[in-house]
Amino acid sequence: MIIVGKKELSSKDFEEVVFKKTQVEIENHSLIAVNRNFEFLKKFSQNKVIYGINTGFGPMAQYRIDDRDLLALQYNLIRSHCAGAGNPIPHDFVRSAMLARLNTLMLAKSGVHESVVVLLQSFLNLDICPIIFEHGGVGASGDLVQLAHIALGLIGEGDATFEGSIVPLSILFEKFNLKPISICLREGLAIMNGTSVMGGIGMINLIQAEKLLNWSIFASCMISEIVESFDDHFSFALNEAKLHEGQRMIALKMRETLEDSNLVRKRANHLYQKTSEKVFKEKVQEYYSIRCVPQVLGPIYDTISYSNKVVSNEINSVNDNPVIDDELEDVFHGGNFHGDYVALEMDKLRISITKLAMIAERQLNFLLNSKLNEKLPPFVNLGTLGLNFGMQGAQFTATSNTAECQTLSTPIYIHSIPNNNDNQDIVSMGTNSALLTNRVIENAFEVLSIEFLTILQAIDYLEIQPGMSKQTKLIFDSLRAIAPRFSNDTIKYPVIREIKNFLKDNSLTSLK
Repeated sequence: MIIVGKKELSSKDFEEVVFKKTQVEIENHSLIAVNRNFEFLKKFSQNKVIYGINTGFGPMAQYRIDDRDLLALQYNLIRSHCAGAGNPIPHDFVRSAMLARLNTLMLAKSGVHESVVVLLQSFLNLDICPIIFEHGGVGASGDLVQLAHIALGLIGEGDATFEGSIVPLSILFEKFNLKPISICLREGLAIMNGTSVMGGIGMINLIQAEKLLNWSIFASCMISEIVESFDDHFSFALNEAKLHEGQRMIALKMRETLEDSNLVRKRANHLYQKTSEKVFKEKVQEYYSIRCVPQVLGPIYDTISYSNKVVSNEINSVNDNPVIDDELEDVFHGGNFHGDYVALEMDKLRISITKLAMIAERQLNFLLNSKLNEKLPPFVNLGTLGLNFGMQGAQFTATSNTAECQTLSTPIYIHSIPNNNDNQDIVSMGTNSALLTNRVIENAFEVLSIEFLTILQAIDYLEIQPGMSKQTKLIFDSLRAIAPRFSNDTIKYPVIREIKNFLKDNSLTSLK
């Protein structure tokens, strides 16, 4: 059970609720605070001009709304902004967005009726996800269009995904005896005015990015074993000489992974001896994609770490407007709905994961090019050269995916386009950034899947399993269980998909 309102939610909490379908409970004292905040706003708003309660929205805020139309105003806002287009975003993204919105509303600064948080809780626990479309948000006055689709579901209208099907919400309300939210003051605006969609997707991106980074470390370690590299490039002394935490952490993880390997070598045992050779048969240093792993993956570690902090701060913040403060007995108008924090971090994360895909693609190329590695047959072909093709076809996919990642990594944070009659004259494009980042993450998982399949074939060809470390041997055995050795040409896309699903669903910890 994950309790919302008691403490700040972490990426682990999101992983539990979004992927493991852990139930959500509303903390009672926080619910009391939500009710107190609502009652304050109800009293305070009388005979005052407060945006979104008795005014129009955006550039139409200069128009006062008659008292008889106040509730219709909220319904009009919701329905008019349900204007998304493109493909529906994945079910898990909607779960994450709803959890993020629930968490924000439970901070009791939005003046909503308690029915909003109670119904959001029910949607999460019943796994009902209103359909949200990928196109529509500019990430400035929050995720207005995408969150409008969640609001539409909360008033009992529109469609939802449930148990793998698209179902009208009216049917689900009847099935589970649910009641639409009570529109009393500003419930429509409070649901819509925030960064919960970009933040929710961002949190999923960070969870998956961390898995990608760990798998990339393991792939790099296994390649170090394949080439019997020297161990000084991930040594303590070399990496402590540089002051970056990420580089040091990657080197540490490599040392821990390879500490009991009999394949990596110590330089002193091989090259620090008197020799009369003029041309060395033994490679003095490995290619950069092998030797510079701590320096390449280190910045990615640092980016994920910092982005996690920023997105967590956003998820646990009041990202609404106006902010209702019953303790100070005041209402503050401003721009907490602006998504620049998330947008910038998603751009940085997208660039970082593209670099991860790039080093994976270069490592893959090293394994497939016999003239580079001088250990393996061309394309790690375990069949008959010329007749069979090994991993040749799969390399095209990895190269294509990496190129797409590079194209998608242009920052969107700086692509502000004014809209809303220039009321929103500078915007974040945060949700667009988060969705593009997820596309890059999916591509990177596919590149790694092809790399791992190649690594498995290389290990089998060299028959080095007895010398591998305990951790790399565990990975080898786990992946070989779903991707058997092949020498004859086989259809590759099913096994690439199986490996990708395995990498997304597992970590080294879960394999123990």
